[in-house]
Amino acid sequence: MTVNTVGLDLAKDVFQVHGISANGRVIFNKTVKRAKLLQFFEALPPCVVGMEACGSAHHWGRELGKLGHDVRLMPAGYVKPYVKRGKTDAVDAEAICEAVRRPTMRFVELKTEDQQAILAIHRTRDLVVRQQTQIVNMIRSILREFGHILPTGVGAILTFAKRHLGGDHPDMPELANGILGTLCHQLVGLNTRVVGYTRMIEQHAMMTADARRLMRIPGIGPITASAIIATIGDAKQFRTGRDLAAWLGLFHNRPAQ
Repeated sequence: MTVNTVGLDLAKDVFQVHGISANGRVIFNKTVKRAKLLQFFEALPPCVVGMEACGSAHHWGRELGKLGHDVRLMPAGYVKPYVKRGKTDAVDAEAICEAVRRPTMRFVELKTEDQQAILAIHRTRDLVVRQQTQIVNMIRSILREFGHILPTGVGAILTFAKRHLGGDHPDMPELANGILGTLCHQLVGLNTRVVGYTRMIEQHAMMTADARRLMRIPGIGPITASAIIATIGDAKQFRTGRDLAAWLGLFHNRPAQ
């Protein structure tokens, strides 16, 4: 009996695969180790492969697509209603297999390697910005405990940090000034990284035609344009602008009739 649809529950090392025929009969529900996953799918005829859109899903989607399979990613929240009993890998794979066959199911567009590379820069920059904010807040709180208040904004803290590293210390105990010196050194380094990642994103945006078109819209700069292009990819997956707005989480409140 020929496999028609496969539900693949992703994992780090041991994957669960649930395969059924065209009439819904279960052909297998087994575990496959990571090293043998592609070999397993190479032996199968081209079929529909459903997966949850989670970590490594886009990578495996690209690899299985190269083998001729029709890969379809689904949001995990859309798969959950099809879990029939207690959560196990075998049950999850069965639920994925069931969900991918639904005619009304919404799928996630596969991302290219270039898209994921750009998203890696955005996520790393976001991490460093959050770390920078934490250091800034810590410096402010220490200074406030000794009666020193700085103007609002990261720029004011950066200016203070550079002065402090240059030897201009506020009137406070030496131990506290030593801690401040460590934090100031971290802050300057984090700011350098933020500037570097920002320049990388800006350069990529200027080299991408779609991003340049987006930047013509008032309020959209290179960082936003680059993030939109890398996250959405092919906008043809959305039938209308309203669908895209819903995907972004934007809502239009109509006036009462």
